[in-house]
Formats: sequence, C-alpha cells, structure tokens
Amino acid sequence: MSNLAFCLNATIPVFLLMVLGYAFLKTGIISENFAKSMNSFVFRVALPVLVFQDLANNDFREFWDGRYVLFCFLASFISILAAVLLSLCLKDKGIRGEFIQGSYRSSAALLGIGFIQNIYGNALMAPLMIIGAVPLYNAAAVVVLTLFHKQEALSEERQKDAGIRKMLFRNTFVGIIKNPIIIGIILGVIWSVFRIPQPVIMSKTLKYLANVATPMGLMALGASFDIKKAKSALSPAILASVMKLIVFTAVFLPIAIKMGFTHDKLVAILIMLGSPTTVSGFVMAKNMGHDGALSANIVMITTLACAFTLTLWLYVLRYMGLV
Repeated sequence: MSNLAFCLNATIPVFLLMVLGYAFLKTGIISENFAKSMNSFVFRVALPVLVFQDLANNDFREFWDGRYVLFCFLASFISILAAVLLSLCLKDKGIRGEFIQGSYRSSAALLGIGFIQNIYGNALMAPLMIIGAVPLYNAAAVVVLTLFHKQEALSEERQKDAGIRKMLFRNTFVGIIKNPIIIGIILGVIWSVFRIPQPVIMSKTLKYLANVATPMGLMALGASFDIKKAKSALSPAILASVMKLIVFTAVFLPIAIKMGFTHDKLVAILIMLGSPTTVSGFVMAKNMGHDGALSANIVMITTLACAFTLTLWLYVLRYMGLV
C-alpha cells in the first residue's frame, strides 16, 4: 500500500495541474492567448532557469554520466527507427509522418522535470536525458514530416518544395542550437564546471523564476489540450499510443535496469520513453502541411492514458526497490 501511495503522490499532482489548466481555460479564468503566453514564458524563461539553477548549484563533474546520455540517445534513435518500420504497414501513406512522430516524441522536458522534481526535489538527471534525446527528437520530427508527406504534389511543386525542405533542415539545426532549454543547460554546465559564484540577489531571483516553471508549465500544457481537434484516424492513433506508452517502455526499461540505472536516472528514462506525445508535435505537423488530425488524436490518447500507465510503471519500479 505504501508503494501505491508513493506512486499516486508522484503522478496525481502532476496530472491535476494539467486538468486545472484545462478547467481554467474552459471556465474563462484564462484565455487561449494567455495559455499560449504561459507556454512561451515557461519554454523561453522558467524551464531554462530551472535547469540552469539545478546544474549551476551542483558539481557537474560528479553527476555527469556519458554512458547514461548515450543510452538515452540510442533508445530514442532505435524507437524512431522502429516507428518508421511500423509506419510502412499503414495503407494511408499521407499519415506516416504524423504516426512516426507521435509514436516516439515525448513531453520529455516539461513532464520529465516535473516528475523528477516532484519525487526527488531537484531535476539533475532531466538535463542529461534532454541532452541525449531532445535534439534528436526535434531533428527527426522535421525529417519524417518532410519525407513522409502526402504524395499528391506534381513534380514542379516538389521542386519548389526542395528549397523549403532545405530551409526546414537549416532552421531545425539553428533551432536546436538556439533552444532556450539547451542554452540553459550549457550555461548551467559552464557555471558548475568553473564554479562561478552567484550573488544573493541573482540566486534568489532565479530561484523565484525556477519555482514557477513546473506548475505554470503543466497548467499551460493542460490549457493547450483541444479535444475538438481529434476527430478521425483513431486506429493508427491507438497503435501509436500503445507504442508510445507501453511497447518502447517495456523494451528499454529492463535494459536500463540491467545497465544499473536507478532512482532519478531511471525515472528520467521512464519519462523519456513513456510520457505522452508533446503538443508541439501537432503544431509542427500542421505547419509542415499535414492534416494534423492523427497528431491531435495521439496527443489526446497518450495524455489521458499516461495518468494510468505512468503510475503503473512507477509502481513496478517502486515495488522492485529501484526508485
């Protein structure tokens, strides 16, 4: 019973904040524009400050684990390849890109930081997981959404699209370099390695900003959830959701355990593998000319289902004494 209570205390508050964000939007307490502004603020300011503070206030050389980062990268890479191969079984070639992205792309940064912080009081392992997985997530999303597109365009239009695709690849690379969370990680590592002192005024100000990252980010995530956008393509959405929440986790979590990863490292891996598909995947799919219905369905199903699946995975790990 104590193991179940531990898991519920770790997961339920996270999802309640998402539910509150959705409820605040529907009751008019916050508007869609305000929710978008919250999302932007959390992504550009609060989360980068949070990871910076966690890294800067600890000795990076003590908790750096190249083997762990490599595992996160390889697990993500193999998951993407598996999703690509599985997508070839879909009759509708036009939805393959959305299916692939929805099958592997997690809400790793926000939910990862939220869960680890809720359990352990800091998010030290989240930056290492982010380094290993998130740049690959973003780059692979552009590749699959570009290559697995509807095959309806004429050759002339395809030639015009070539320039657009080159621009997308370039913008993706630049976007990874300019990603605020990546910048926060880099600055935090520099601060930690060189042991640069923080004045009290700076430290307290950054602490206040860091403290709002998780609650505001989770409420903004809940407010971004739109059930109306999920209307069709249920079968492939369910398949992608099963891959996202169950299959990849069932495959790679035992490998992580055999490699000796436990506690916050294992929780970060669990979030990387078994957290819901990120809402930004729907936005990217729409912006790159896809219908978006499948992406919306995957986001909806994984978000609703992971409240149960993540609690179950965490319970198993807790029962085994690994977290």
